Amino acid sequence: MRMTTTLLTVEDLDRIRQECRAMVTKRAVASGGTALIPLPGADVFADVGILMQLLPAINAKFGLSEKDLSGLDAETKSMVYGLITSVGSSLIGRVVTKEIILHLLQKLGLRFATKHAAKFVPILGQGLAATLSFTAMRVIGNRHVDECYEVAKRLMQQRAAAENAAAWNVPQTSLEPIPAGRVIQLLPPGPKGRTKQASEQEEPPERILNRSNPRIRV
Repeated sequence: MRMTTTLLTVEDLDRIRQECRAMVTKRAVASGGTALIPLPGADVFADVGILMQLLPAINAKFGLSEKDLSGLDAETKSMVYGLITSVGSSLIGRVVTKEIILHLLQKLGLRFATKHAAKFVPILGQGLAATLSFTAMRVIGNRHVDECYEVAKRLMQQRAAAENAAAWNVPQTSLEPIPAGRVIQLLPPGPKGRTKQASEQEEPPERILNRSNPRIRV
């Protein structure tokens, strides 16, 4: 079920978020394992490979991959990218490349430098490196999950609001002009609303005769 084809519910989004967080934890464990390898740069290359698979998988789970968004109409696509910008993400709806991942890892440079130095300290150092690697991977992954969740939730709310507005939109109909012959029938009752013709028709015949010839009294 994707946001591009079906309007998700909050329960759907919560379920997808839980699935993605479980996926992040699994990849974080793998990252911590590679930190135990005593080879310079081996853990960094492993982390890049893990994130290049993990981040696009999270996008796809929420229906926010680059392929998903390319199939949207121009108006919806503009709305989605506006939501992506509002959460400050540079990974949603994009092709995740090695360069993007390396730039992301540079933001965590201190943590990765500490991990790289710690792994060469016997026993305790390797354990510390594995812990730092696991933590860093989980932070990156879960943050991306939360950003995707927020974008998908806002998109769901905006689509629901648009559908409700369309449902309440009553089409306007033009009023037809009233024929002249029907005006008399629409006049309100009472002396002021009667036409001269209608008043004469209601008068008794003797009153009409008296008015037309005063010499004759009936």
